[in-house]
Amino acid sequence: LDASMDTWSYFHTCLVSIWLHRFYIYSAVAFGISLWIAIQFTTTRTKRKKSRGNSASSEGTAGKLGNGCAPPQAQEVHVAGVKIFYGSQTGTAKRFAKALAETVTSLNLPVEVINMGDYDPEDALSEETSSRNICVFLVATYTEGQPPESAAWFCKWLEEAANDFRVGKSFLQGLRYAVFGLGNSAYVDHYNRVGRRIDRWLWMLSASRIMTRAEGDCNVAQSRHGSIEADFEAWQAKFLTRLQALCKGEKKACSGKCKKGKCKSSGKQSKESSDHEYGTSEHENTEAEEFETSSEEEAGGTESVIDVEDLGNIMGHVKKAKVLLLEGVWDGAAGMGRKEEAERREMITPALRDALTKQGYKLIGSHSGVKLCRWTKSMLRGRGGCYKHTFYGIESHRCMEATPSLACANKCVFCWRHHTNPVGTEWRWKMDQPELILQEAVENHQNMIRQFKGVSGVKAARLEEALAVKHCALSLVGEPIMYPQINRFVRLLHQHGISTFLVTNAQFPEEIRRLEPVTQLYVSVDASTQESLRRIDRPLFKDFWQRFLDSLKALAEKQQRTVYRLTLVKAWNVDEVKAYADLISLGKPDFVEVKGVTYCGESSASSLTMANVPWHGEVVGFVQELARLLPEYGIACEHEHSNCLLLAHCKFQVDGEWRTWIDYGRFQELVREHERSGGSRTFTAAEYTARTPPWALFGARERGFDPLDVRFQRKNKARDISGC
Repeated sequence: LDASMDTWSYFHTCLVSIWLHRFYIYSAVAFGISLWIAIQFTTTRTKRKKSRGNSASSEGTAGKLGNGCAPPQAQEVHVAGVKIFYGSQTGTAKRFAKALAETVTSLNLPVEVINMGDYDPEDALSEETSSRNICVFLVATYTEGQPPESAAWFCKWLEEAANDFRVGKSFLQGLRYAVFGLGNSAYVDHYNRVGRRIDRWLWMLSASRIMTRAEGDCNVAQSRHGSIEADFEAWQAKFLTRLQALCKGEKKACSGKCKKGKCKSSGKQSKESSDHEYGTSEHENTEAEEFETSSEEEAGGTESVIDVEDLGNIMGHVKKAKVLLLEGVWDGAAGMGRKEEAERREMITPALRDALTKQGYKLIGSHSGVKLCRWTKSMLRGRGGCYKHTFYGIESHRCMEATPSLACANKCVFCWRHHTNPVGTEWRWKMDQPELILQEAVENHQNMIRQFKGVSGVKAARLEEALAVKHCALSLVGEPIMYPQINRFVRLLHQHGISTFLVTNAQFPEEIRRLEPVTQLYVSVDASTQESLRRIDRPLFKDFWQRFLDSLKALAEKQQRTVYRLTLVKAWNVDEVKAYADLISLGKPDFVEVKGVTYCGESSASSLTMANVPWHGEVVGFVQELARLLPEYGIACEHEHSNCLLLAHCKFQVDGEWRTWIDYGRFQELVREHERSGGSRTFTAAEYTARTPPWALFGARERGFDPLDVRFQRKNKARDISGC
């Protein structure tokens, strides 16, 4: 018992001692735990440093393999390759895709170029979420803001996936992409719409931008870098820099924060872009970055929402604008500074100059050109003249085909210039004087004629005559009536004894009314309904149909010779005979030329094929039906070789004889009297007519071929399709 009591007394004493010294015990335990944590932290940190050192050493010794990183067994591959998707209508996006592929290949990265038309996004696109590839989308915007035919299914599928509640919003999470859109800012309502939509749809499916969207502009007057090629090159340099950063393991998905489909850069770039945004054009005001915005909302959509956190930036811009206005730095009118800059630009950029020169154009100054028509060459050899020779008595070997404006307000599907010329709705370029244009046009034309000296088959007498220009067809390319000094230019031609045949695309009614007398004024009537005109001419103006009708009414007010120029495209407009008859009644032209479309060979600029070219018999049938609906007109002439017929108003049939030819000497006398009288002495088309020779009449055995010449049958199929 005593032993038990002693043991209990001992434990009781120990417990009391521990309780009395508990503070020291707690402190010792806490110190021990802290010491253990410190040791563990230091050890882990040392291991990480060693690991990073070994990784850097491995990368330095192994060099760049595959994507510029260490071998797979040594380090993770951050970029497995690049896939470049393109949707192209005219071939530009395809060309850019190939150029980008060559550049990326130089970085030792695997590259694949894919036509969107050959790709099934439903089966394959989701695989890119785990492939570690970078997907690049180069896509053009075509008519009415629609995607090119090759990209139509891709865009349709992507849109449906982005808006289908059954498709998870993280469906493309992990896919990394960049978008470069190709468009034309002259089409204000749907500029680069396809690129913007693809960018937005990918974002809605949780794909990650590696950089904000870029936009190339075919409109040289508004292009940030002077041409769409320069826009692409600038973006390509930026893309390559970003790609190299990703290869090194940078994980930042975009150059800024993305929300609600928008991508806004931060930091220095954002500041620079905001500094730049005032004074831009109407189109460029939709973009806050040097290249891009990232959604339709940012481009001015009605459902756009401003985040509260962005209000500070917006108010900062407003305050800055007020300061600039007070200091007189900013003129206060959005777009004026950029517009004035654009007006100082030359219409012909270096890239455009190269393209047109390769096509045989002799460029004049900054916006004009001249080219030798194939019918000029033909008549020099005595092989026949053009349809104007048959219809109006032009001497084809003495005709100069030129234009004072390479720009046009349409992008017609059958344009045989393949849309190499710029487009626009108003004159915004540097302007050359008409004296310079005429002098250089004649000199260039004469130089091209002289090159035929000694060529086999060329008639010496005609070669000598050809050096003295007698006619000028202002129908080479573009819209000559856009040139602000067109009246001075026409007067100069008349003063040099040169007749004028001016063609306009019926989009400038006021300019037609202001136009001084020309030998013969043409209006291209490519379609008879609003919808078909939209599809065929692809005009830039929103009110293109009203402008078209007003142009026809303006033509009816002219007293000199006027012509409707109808181009028949099978499966497009050949069934609109009644509607064409109504338009003819509206404009009351003296003549109606009906011509089958010329097939210019396969071109990505147009979807036309030989199947769209009507046979001559079909053109004849169309004209006969048109004549039945227009009793005041008759079929006067035919030029079978050009697949062309001429309807003439019956007032040109005198005493049973057609007088569609022109007395050019009499016209020059009349126009001189008009100028001397200050415009008070007017004259009409009936005052300078001439008898049409029998061989030129419809139904003649010659079918419009001048019997003084010898028809040449070409053995090969390659043809020079140039000509007016």
